[in-house]
Amino acid sequence: MTEQQPSEPTEQRPTDSGNDSGNDSGNDSGTAGRAGISGRRAVGILGILVVVLVGVFAWMTLRDNARPVDIEDAKNRISTTVDLEAKGEQGEGEQGEGEQGPTPSTERVRPAPGIYRFTGEGTESLSTPPLSQSQGPEMPATVEHDGDDCWTFRIDYSTNHWQQWRYCWSGDDLVETGGTTWQRWVIGPTSIANTGVFECTDETVVIPAERGDGASWTGTCVGTNDAAEGEMTSTGPYRFAGETTLAVGDTNLDVLHFVRERTMSGAQTGTERTDVWFDAETGLPVRNERNLEAETDTVIGASTYTEQGWFQLAELGTL
Repeated sequence: MTEQQPSEPTEQRPTDSGNDSGNDSGNDSGTAGRAGISGRRAVGILGILVVVLVGVFAWMTLRDNARPVDIEDAKNRISTTVDLEAKGEQGEGEQGEGEQGPTPSTERVRPAPGIYRFTGEGTESLSTPPLSQSQGPEMPATVEHDGDDCWTFRIDYSTNHWQQWRYCWSGDDLVETGGTTWQRWVIGPTSIANTGVFECTDETVVIPAERGDGASWTGTCVGTNDAAEGEMTSTGPYRFAGETTLAVGDTNLDVLHFVRERTMSGAQTGTERTDVWFDAETGLPVRNERNLEAETDTVIGASTYTEQGWFQLAELGTL
């Protein structure tokens, strides 16, 4: 017979009355862990939403709001203020109140008054606040006659920026007497507009009667604008680069090429280089290429403005 080994007595372990509380504690810990994870997830989601909202706000605030100016808008702006043909024929020998001009001569050839179609592109930027906006591609230009020998040329870079020059015949030379610049920066729901007005010396020629390749003159203009206190002086050489032709539509137009280099001092400091091609017959600016940088002291610190761009006549005649 096989000897049976005595079996091990079964150990009876007393019931731990703390087990229920232990289980409850474990459940509480699990619940707390899940709550912590949910809390961290909520914070993470909230952080993402904040980043997205900040990004959207920055985009809405700092985005490029400039748009091309429509030709019809340019026409409507002019038609509601003055009849171009009438202005070109009336006011012979008259100057606007407070305006200074060169000594009138016999009436000279000038561009026909009206709206011209120009195209181009460019960018303009501020370092503080960090803003940037575009120019073009459509850039309507406006010519208006002023008295016997003067006329203005305005180019609309965009809905946020236009510039106007005033030219007059002085003897046999065409000179720049001054002009105006208007610019707007849109920051979110608000906008900041700035107007600059400048006047030039009588020696600031743009098309001299006597010229040869490489001939140089000095031009000086003094102005003020809403963004800076005091006056800014722009001065530098103006050089004749030669005669050439530019294609405008199907026509090769005879043009005179000049290069202007300026240094700015006073309320604004900086440099500018501009190449301009004028119609050899009428004096209309046919093409303009420019690159400028200017620094201005503001209440929030120094801000640097930069601008690069070009524009060119796209078709002959007014629209």
